[in-house]
Amino acid sequence: MDSHSALDSARPLAHRLLQLRGRGAPTDYARALLESLGARVDVTAGPADVGPGIAWARSGLMALTGFADGPAQMCPAPLASCADGAIKALSCVAPATADALPAGSALLGERAAIAGLHRNGAVSPGGGCRLLAAADGWLAVSLARESDWSDVPAWLEDERVRSWEDIAAAAASRSAEQLVERARLLGLPACISAPTRTPQSWCVTTRHGPPAPTGKRLDPPKVVDLSSLWAGPLCSHLLQLLGAKVIKVESLGRPDGARNGPRPFYDLLNCGKRSVALPFDDHGVERLNELIDWADIVIEASRPRALRQLGVFAEQCIARRSGLTWVSITGYGREQPGCNWTAFGDDAAVAAGLSALMQQVSGLSLICGDAVADPLTGMHAAVAALASHQSGGGRLVSLALRDVVAHCIGFSRPQSDAALRERWRTWTAEARSLGLDETPPAARTAPGPARALGADNDSVFAGWGDQC
Repeated sequence: MDSHSALDSARPLAHRLLQLRGRGAPTDYARALLESLGARVDVTAGPADVGPGIAWARSGLMALTGFADGPAQMCPAPLASCADGAIKALSCVAPATADALPAGSALLGERAAIAGLHRNGAVSPGGGCRLLAAADGWLAVSLARESDWSDVPAWLEDERVRSWEDIAAAAASRSAEQLVERARLLGLPACISAPTRTPQSWCVTTRHGPPAPTGKRLDPPKVVDLSSLWAGPLCSHLLQLLGAKVIKVESLGRPDGARNGPRPFYDLLNCGKRSVALPFDDHGVERLNELIDWADIVIEASRPRALRQLGVFAEQCIARRSGLTWVSITGYGREQPGCNWTAFGDDAAVAAGLSALMQQVSGLSLICGDAVADPLTGMHAAVAALASHQSGGGRLVSLALRDVVAHCIGFSRPQSDAALRERWRTWTAEARSLGLDETPPAARTAPGPARALGADNDSVFAGWGDQC
């Protein structure tokens, strides 16, 4: 296979001609996504898209950004338009069922709407992530899990550190780089807040196995979702809306942490998915491999070593199962050293440069929106997953939370800092003139409850999966 053929083999939409209608930032972004996957895209005149500033305000994320006692803040990057564009790209790949999809920008604030979250400056709306001033710059750290707090004294080498106030005081006299490096060694989600470096791609696709027969490529995919929290479950939820059959697989010992959060949000993302819970001993891993061999698409959102320690290697699974697409969602990619770093949606957005961008235009150190890297990555992952499935699969599709947000920040970015600040002022004025700046986030209502943990173990392994 020559180099051009190898490149086309990895790019899911190579040689495919797709049609887009519309004009504006979401249409332009959808085109960019599809072309990056190899498609030839024909854009025809259509309805004007909602502008980026208005989309940000209507999403509810403007109301979620800023200090509690100050005005809501505009994001100068078209993140809401990129979300709309990602869903537009997904609709283009699956036009027959596209009416089932919600607007992308509307998905960005659903968790905050359900949980009743509010803006809080340098603290994330959910409270788990904070921007901290170090001696030489800013960093972000997320302490969302009980185990994270138990590691804080070791991180800061001080047994007396027990609160956020203690952490802020300790960080103020230390180097941001050293604080982040030590946090990562302990598995804490941490990053430096620095200007954006646009990544080479929002996803990386590599060929590892044979494609599926042509006749099966347009069938609704069978999906095994090994992920948790928001990005991965949103990806499988969107595929489910397009007709996919989804089995959600969790560890009996460590189920999806979102089960412990607001139940309506968990139900929204997981209603209609079959639930399988496994102990990850030898028998459980054997069962897991059976599910993987049944699937057309596998979605996982853990550091690569987590499954490898169980003897499950994505590349080997793709090689043995004809047509399999493996979607890997990580914080920083699958390569060293980033593959070992933990990330959540808020700190990954800071790592992408979002807080530095907000500080550049507003002069304020702010967390932007609510865990925005999660829903953005979930939408992008659905586009890549379905595109790969429809072209036969046999690929590993890798997306990093940081890189997806950085890609969105870099889209149509003004050439100069002055032009960026002028854009921010213009978009802000537009949203405020229409009274949209304090628009609260909204959420859809789940059609029913999600299945209880392991509710479908017996039916799935008795042949339910074969009947789907």
